[in-house]
Amino acid sequence: MDYGLSGRVAIVTGTGSQIGIGRTICLTLAKEGCDIVSADIDLNGAKKTAASVRELGGKAIAVKVDVSSWPDTDAMAKAALKEFGRIDILVNAAGLAAGGPVPFLESKQETWEKDMAVNVYGTMNCSKAVIPTMVERKYGKIVNFSSIAARAALLGSYSPAKAAVLAFTRGLASQYGPDNINVNCVAPGMVATNFFGGPPNDRMAKMFEGMASRVPMRRIQTTDDVANAIAFLVSDISMNITGQCLQIDSGMIMP
Repeated sequence: MDYGLSGRVAIVTGTGSQIGIGRTICLTLAKEGCDIVSADIDLNGAKKTAASVRELGGKAIAVKVDVSSWPDTDAMAKAALKEFGRIDILVNAAGLAAGGPVPFLESKQETWEKDMAVNVYGTMNCSKAVIPTMVERKYGKIVNFSSIAARAALLGSYSPAKAAVLAFTRGLASQYGPDNINVNCVAPGMVATNFFGGPPNDRMAKMFEGMASRVPMRRIQTTDDVANAIAFLVSDISMNITGQCLQIDSGMIMP
């Protein structure tokens, strides 16, 4: 399907992992004709992803960014504007789970602060960095990353952080809709990446198989599943969709 993205400029954060969702998003958008800003705190990883985009014939630069740092995100946006002259798309894929599902009274404030700093403030910082130029041009697409954890009764700080991203998305969509800026989020279920502490291994394979057996589609998500959904959301095909959360979870949670 032609999404009409040729010539659009997309910033994607969280692109350092070579088996991660961020990298696949970059490649998917590049195949649709986007120029890519590959951004990650792991600059070498971001550079590898940018190189993969160029191997496809696309244009790409790599930028080192700690999304929890406003100066870093501001510099990222400026680098995109300097290289490509515009920013059409922002995909806030950078994220982490700082701590596991520990009982509340055993949780630590520093763990909560880290989850909030990257997942919530990181999303806020990146959005704040690109919205002025989007408002000026009266055009923009922002996709944030929530999670099925945002709607699940889970312990720990990751779930509240991803719920905050969902609320932030709705507020931003409401405020900047009149400026022709669409703001949505995706909520992936389990995806076979290194998000769970390292490259997929036998133990994780069993975990994925167990999860697949409990969802209606009897499969877990791939990075392509998530990237294809994002390509739809950043295209004008979805121009009247804003403030929404698209769950990509094989039917695990049906709100």
